[in-house]
This record gives sequence, structure tokens and C-alpha cells, in this order.
Amino acid sequence: MKRSQQGLGMISAIIVLVILASLAGAITTFSTAQQLTSAQDVMSVRAWQAAKAGNEWGLYMALRGGMGWVGNVACTPAAMPGVAGVQRTQVLDLMAETGFTVTVTCSATRYNEGEETPGVPRAVTLFTITASANNGAPVASAAYVERSRVVIAEN
Repeated sequence: MKRSQQGLGMISAIIVLVILASLAGAITTFSTAQQLTSAQDVMSVRAWQAAKAGNEWGLYMALRGGMGWVGNVACTPAAMPGVAGVQRTQVLDLMAETGFTVTVTCSATRYNEGEETPGVPRAVTLFTITASANNGAPVASAAYVERSRVVIAEN
């Protein structure tokens, strides 16, 4: 009497299950990476907009001679006579609105550019406004987002 072998179907089923489990794991990993990348992209745009708001606030305060900087002084060389350049900083807490804290720095430097009338130099002030927005997450984490913007204006 001849005996037939059995068990080949079981081995094939196990191989198919291992292959399907590997594919499911790869798809899950890929999906998670896609979602993380998408979330970081959204946070990056929010950080950029928060930094832009910081630039606009800094320009408004600098060009109108506002006293909103730390120490309640203006960001103008006239605020510190005898000093060629002035630097002011202010931290804007926009956590409730945007989820970001923005550090705005104003640097003002006065230059003589040509003459208004013969013998009288024309004084020009250049403002450099730097805004850096971050979400307050630990720097080494994947959730950390920071964006900086720099604008230069003449008055």
C-alpha cells in the first residue's frame, strides 16, 4: 500500500501568511511616516505664518517708534545717542492663537547717505527685524518646528 504525503498545504499557508503580515507591516510603517510628514508640513506653515506676524509686529513697532520692546524703549538709534547700532528684543506669546512663541529682534543702524542739502548729510536708519517662531516642543523631538524670517526696512 502506498502512503500519500500530507502537509504541503500547511507550509504554503504559513508562507502566504508571513508574506501578507510583512506587507501589512510595511504598509502601516509607510502610512505612519506619511501622516507624520503631513503633520510636520502643516506645523511648518503655521510656524512660518507666526514668524511673519512677528515680522509685521516688529516693523510696525520700529517704523512708528513704538515702545513695545523689552525695557519699554524704541528701536531707534535716537533712543541711545552716541551708539551706532541698537538692538531690541521682544517675545510674543502666540500659543493660544497659533501654538507658537515668537521671538522678535529689531536691530537699527543709522547711516549717512548722500546729502539733503550741500554740507548736510542725509541720515538713513535701516531696521533689521528677525522673527523666530517655535512650538515649544523639545528640540530633539520629531514634533519640534521652528521657522525664522528676516526683513529689512529703511526709514
